[in-house]
Amino acid sequence: MKVTDHIKQAQSTLFSIEILPPLKGKSIQSIFDGIDPLMEFKPSFVDVTYHREEYIYKKRDGGYLEKVSIRKRPGTVGICAAIMNKYHIDAVPHIICGGFSKEETENALIDLQFLGIDNVLALRGDSIKSEPEFVPEPGGHAYAIDLVKQIDNMNKGKYMDDDLADVAPTNFCIGVAGYPEKHFEAPNMISDMRYLKAKIDAGSEYIVTQMFFDNAQYFEYLKKCKEQNIIVPIIPGLKIITTKKQATTLPKIFKIDIPHELLLQIEKCKTDADVKEVGIEWCINQSKELISAGVPCLHYYTMGTSEVTRRVASKVF
Repeated sequence: MKVTDHIKQAQSTLFSIEILPPLKGKSIQSIFDGIDPLMEFKPSFVDVTYHREEYIYKKRDGGYLEKVSIRKRPGTVGICAAIMNKYHIDAVPHIICGGFSKEETENALIDLQFLGIDNVLALRGDSIKSEPEFVPEPGGHAYAIDLVKQIDNMNKGKYMDDDLADVAPTNFCIGVAGYPEKHFEAPNMISDMRYLKAKIDAGSEYIVTQMFFDNAQYFEYLKKCKEQNIIVPIIPGLKIITTKKQATTLPKIFKIDIPHELLLQIEKCKTDADVKEVGIEWCINQSKELISAGVPCLHYYTMGTSEVTRRVASKVF
């Protein structure tokens, strides 16, 4: 079922999660171990992130260095299929621009269609660590909007090969990312909203936000979206802080703010166990306020663990 259909049919705020594929060489059991404790809250869908290749240099005989491509967390498509088979709930794979040509993207989407996957989250993706900025694959997309357009074209039966006859259109529900605190590459919030509106006009049907810790920013974001006539569901993304280090790493990695009140509470903590309790309580309060405001779904970034998400959900759902 499409994410938008889940939302239309819901009588109350939905629960969903995002998970990471396990590191290469690890068993998929780690995925099941993370989802099992959360099944009592009946997640409507599970997002599975995609991680593009990285490059390392290995020293070879003769002293020369060889550039080797690696992917530390493969398996997104297989994990989606396994989740749907085991739990009978919808899985939403992330589809990214980086590392794919348009033809490779088309083939990947065909595979997803054959697996019965109805939803995709279309993202540009991050630059690889060895590059200072995002560089598209030769013959690939540079921006998420171009990826959205390709998926939308396939939904209309338009494939890259114009000579195909009797083509079957795909039927993907396309989600995109939203940034209540502005995408870090956007010059300002006005331009960021303009880019978002363009992605919606190109065929996107719902938005999942970047994590935030101040609900006021989300509510202000809703107002800005309404001003731009963006009327698709906007799902808030939430993260539970569990360590003192995250108070500095999360803003650096995701270009977000930590509210001063939350930071003061974290700074008073003597151990990470204390920080975890603060983070859980903060997220519970966030969640309750968002549900009271009538948000369509609460989407939790589990980052591969379920314990803290379960503790929050048990107080909220």
